[in-house]
Amino acid sequence: MLSRLSKLVSMMQTELERLKELSLAEHLGRLHRLWRTVADVELAPLGLTHPRWTALWKLLRLGDNLSQKVLADALEIELASLMRTLGQLEEQGLVERHCCDKDKRARIVSLTPAGLEVLKQMEARIIQVRRELLDGISASELSEFERIISLISDNASAKLAKVTDTLL
Repeated sequence: MLSRLSKLVSMMQTELERLKELSLAEHLGRLHRLWRTVADVELAPLGLTHPRWTALWKLLRLGDNLSQKVLADALEIELASLMRTLGQLEEQGLVERHCCDKDKRARIVSLTPAGLEVLKQMEARIIQVRRELLDGISASELSEFERIISLISDNASAKLAKVTDTLL
């Protein structure tokens, strides 16, 4: 009887540990959604939705004159979704698209001067959001958090690589 009780307690402890692990994933997901929502609210006065500002930000970070395909891959979205977003940004005068000289099928995306100006305003707002959300967290705590997040990300990528290799 005692051994059955001991096994039951052990199983419950294992289950609690599993729930804690799920809780971490839920916390990370919630943090991501909250951070994104705060940024979206701050950037809405600039006429930018989440897809628009992330496309502009990625275009700035990767360098101007990118193909739509490269930008879609970098954003980890379907090309069709990006096309709609780029159309909206083009209507706002923030980007322009033109044919690639080397491959007429490819379209190149460039920031306009108005796009660069909006990015300056966007950057100031994003920096302020970051300051507010990280208030009360020391530089060393933030560094440790970033290290841990990178490690989890690397572990997930390695796991996916193994699964992908197995399927091939």
